[in-house]
Amino acid sequence: MLKVYIYQKCSTCRDALKWLDAHGIKHEVKAIRETPPTVAELKVALDSFNGDLRKIFNTSGMDYRALGLKDRLPNMSVNEALEMLSTHGNLVKRPFVIGDGTVLVGFKEPAWKSALLK
Repeated sequence: MLKVYIYQKCSTCRDALKWLDAHGIKHEVKAIRETPPTVAELKVALDSFNGDLRKIFNTSGMDYRALGLKDRLPNMSVNEALEMLSTHGNLVKRPFVIGDGTVLVGFKEPAWKSALLK
C-alpha cells in the first residue's frame, strides 16, 4: 500500500489526497512533521532520483532557508542529509509518496497518472 506523507495545512497535499480518493487508490496517510519518512524510505527515493538530494528536499520551505541548506547541502554527506530529513519532516518535499515500487514527491498530476494509473 502507498504511504502518503503530508502536511495537513499544505494545499498541494490536500489536492494530492483528493486525486488519490477520486481514482480509488488505496493509501495510508502519514503526518510528515510528526512521522517523517525513514532513512530507508528516503534512500529508495534518492535512488529513484539518481542520487539528486535536492529532489527530495523542500527547497522552498522556511526551515530549508533558516538552516542555510542551499549552501550547506552540496557539502553534506548523503547519510548526513538523509538523517536530517528523517528527523525534520518539514525539510522533506511533500507530498512524499512511497510504496508498491512507486516514489513521488510533490504533486504533478501527469506524473501521478503515469505512475499510479496503470
